[in-house]
Amino acid sequence: MDFRRNTATLFFGLMVVLSPVLAVADELPRATPAEVGLSADRLLAVDAAIEQLVADEKIVGGVVAVARNGKVCYIRAHGQRDTEPAAPMQEDTIFRIYSMTKAITTAAALILVDEGKIRLDDPVTKYVPELGSLQVKTDGGLVPLAKPISIADLMLHTAGFSYGFGDDEIDQLYHKYEPLGAENLTGMAERLTHIPLRNQPGEKWAYSVSIDVLGLVIERASGQPFDEFLQARIFQPLDMKDTAFYCPPEKIDRFAALYSKTDDMVTRAGKDDWGGGFDEPPTLISGGGGLVSTARDYLRFLMMVRNGGELFGHRILKPQTVSLMTTDQLPVAAFPIGFGEDRHEGVGFGFGFSIRVAPDPNDPHRPVGDYNWSGAASTHFWVDPAEDLMVVTLEQRRPFTTETRDRVRPLIYDAIIRP
Repeated sequence: MDFRRNTATLFFGLMVVLSPVLAVADELPRATPAEVGLSADRLLAVDAAIEQLVADEKIVGGVVAVARNGKVCYIRAHGQRDTEPAAPMQEDTIFRIYSMTKAITTAAALILVDEGKIRLDDPVTKYVPELGSLQVKTDGGLVPLAKPISIADLMLHTAGFSYGFGDDEIDQLYHKYEPLGAENLTGMAERLTHIPLRNQPGEKWAYSVSIDVLGLVIERASGQPFDEFLQARIFQPLDMKDTAFYCPPEKIDRFAALYSKTDDMVTRAGKDDWGGGFDEPPTLISGGGGLVSTARDYLRFLMMVRNGGELFGHRILKPQTVSLMTTDQLPVAAFPIGFGEDRHEGVGFGFGFSIRVAPDPNDPHRPVGDYNWSGAASTHFWVDPAEDLMVVTLEQRRPFTTETRDRVRPLIYDAIIRP
């Protein structure tokens, strides 16, 4: 496959991106890179890096967006959103964002915290009594919970749930009962009653279905279907017009195809290979990984967080609540986060984001205070409050990789104009 663009198209597109664009009402303001302290010439290296990934068939295409000082200064589409038939990637291409959904779901729950409808220390069983029979698996057998699972435990992935990504006894039970394969969120909770917790609540950080359980809490505490609550309280006020739990027919021509990468080729994923389920409304509304979105929409969500919970006069969260999202909230016993035996030293977790709390000796471009997360199809974002910088990189590649993010991160920091 030839994913390369001709030089004239690349030059014209780049000039459009690096030119000032007048902001319309309620649209994120734009600026030239120079106006926000970035070098336009150095940002050319980002284009070259992504185009090389496309040419090398590491990815089919993607979108990179950068905002600084509250203004979008760079957004570029590269390669193709689909190869069957060939269709170019565009700035408004819609992507499966999978686990980038989690921060939005957590923000939705925090709206209810602000309104006094739930409390962070509430037991989850107050809203999901089906989970009252859960026990914890230990080497000596099943034991009772030492303390109830709290709402905060769900947000922090310290509840004791899992995803079933491995092959131990608990993982096998996730494979057997498939809680995320249930018809709806209530069915998911019922299936979880057959699976013991991996550890006591608050004891460890373990990536899990806890944010999907949080979606059920939101549904029951608000009295609204979970997806309708998100639409009314986050998507509509923030004008996240392309963010939803599926891509409707009228937008399907902007929906990126999903691809699988092996050692020697990129192949288009089929409906049964994580590629399906997003072209019609789901019955189980997954707060942990069910959304589709665009670079524009996700920047609007991040900008709301950057502004202390408000965007264009629409207040979503209180400033003090936002601070809980962007600072480490992990119990000492659960710090740092990690996947299996791979511990991310110096990285904690807030309500919705991972938080770097200590310098990374191997990467100077991951500063203290950075908050971020990713999605299973290799979508990423990070926010650096010290530099007032936010970056979103979107592609559709399985298995998960950080290659694009890791390529562009140092290039973007190198573009910062220092005194």
